[in-house]
Amino acid sequence: MNQYTQKLSNIPPEICSVSDYERQAKDMVEKDIWAYIDSGSGDEICKNNNLNAFSSYQIWNRVLRNLSQGNTRCTFADVTLPHPIILGPVAHQKLTDPDGELATSQAAAATDSIMVVSTLASYSLEKIAECSSQYNWFQLYWQGNRQNTLALLQRAINANYQAVVITVDVPVNGLRRRIQRSGFSMPLEASAANIQTPPQPNIYADWQSEIFQGWMANAPQWDDIAWLISQSQLPVYIKGILHPHDAKMAQEIGATGIIVSNHGGRALDCAPSPLSVLPLIRQQTGKDFPVLLDSGIRQGSDIFKAIALGANAVLIGRPQLFGLIVAGALGVAHIIKLLRQELEVTMALAGCATLADIDQTCLVHPR
Repeated sequence: MNQYTQKLSNIPPEICSVSDYERQAKDMVEKDIWAYIDSGSGDEICKNNNLNAFSSYQIWNRVLRNLSQGNTRCTFADVTLPHPIILGPVAHQKLTDPDGELATSQAAAATDSIMVVSTLASYSLEKIAECSSQYNWFQLYWQGNRQNTLALLQRAINANYQAVVITVDVPVNGLRRRIQRSGFSMPLEASAANIQTPPQPNIYADWQSEIFQGWMANAPQWDDIAWLISQSQLPVYIKGILHPHDAKMAQEIGATGIIVSNHGGRALDCAPSPLSVLPLIRQQTGKDFPVLLDSGIRQGSDIFKAIALGANAVLIGRPQLFGLIVAGALGVAHIIKLLRQELEVTMALAGCATLADIDQTCLVHPR
């Protein structure tokens, strides 16, 4: 079955937000593919809380300020970007577009955005790097042991990626009930191109647990991540941090920065939203340590709120797929443009000329 539909070659005026793209995308793919893209884990409490967390904050409207030199320039670690919107790692993008990650890479280049390429990309990390002149990061999943993980890291180094993002929050998958009920199975053309032999659980006895003695026996621990950092010639960001103590530990073992994330609500269904814990994490790490955030960004005011509560930049995940489904590379680029414009409007009406002007005093405390 061909899951690709005819994509828009021009964006009509009625598509003017991420939510518009989401509504359009839902009607353009098979129901089982939409279940894979859209679902969270368990009863999807966490996924819904990610979105609702942003609506619990309001932004003060400030007036009569000189904003004629305003901009969205973003700087952290050794990175300087024209805006704080990063394309987060999203797996299996050929589910939504025949060009998959290649199209997303084109959108990243057109909008001066970082693209974080997933270990589970449908194209090889080398091919994605070849088609992009932009600043690319590589998202790395632990491959069951140090040898295989290091081999994948070395491929990213050889392909001239500029940073590594090690994802640590899904040593086992969350309970993907909606996916299971949909009957979804991964089409061959969308399968992971970078992994020849997927990690397998440890051998366990009949009386033992598939989770604890199987999968978790090969899961990484803090000393493994410290070792990985020591082996990397690239900056290493740790993705999937929610607890302030884990944030501090990441800082202490030498991570360049962290990404506060609950995997878009696809891991632990009872986990807090990243936005709700962000101030505690920033308090723990101090003001100069790079802290990025993903999970739930849908509009420019969300980005403003994340920065106000301590984020240096944000990553978007599912919105990439909405754009790919509707209009391919053009759709992804348009979504980034919309989010940046929405952020600029929000900053202008909140009286903030730069990202450095955005802090907690810009927000009305949550109800």
